[in-house]
Amino acid sequence: MSSTPSAPQTYRAINFAEKLALFRDQWQPRVVAEMNDYQFKVVRIEGDFMWHQHADTDETFIVLDGRLRIDMRDGFVTLSAGEMFVVPKGTEHKPFAEGEVKLLLIEPRGVRNTGEDTNERTAANDLWI
Repeated sequence: MSSTPSAPQTYRAINFAEKLALFRDQWQPRVVAEMNDYQFKVVRIEGDFMWHQHADTDETFIVLDGRLRIDMRDGFVTLSAGEMFVVPKGTEHKPFAEGEVKLLLIEPRGVRNTGEDTNERTAANDLWI
């Protein structure tokens, strides 16, 4: 008795440039993948954000294109394409981009981009592309 082989699983790489080309709005992260309880989000930003913190989690910024400054109350870090920085949980921070920056963010599912505050910059969670 012979068995019919099942169709092979299709695996596909996630291309950040392709995903970022699907939207133009800024400060509105889009989920491209999940690993356990963590989401990988691409986002376009430009200009100044707001001071905020995430009391229960670190937040990882990976610059894909452009130049990003992340201000903290006691200093700042500047990132170029190909660089990353992890903002420790509970650290007040404020991203700033003089020109458009394309980022990959890594954070737990459900984290609000504005921390504990809700305002006009608060993005919807779980928007997949």
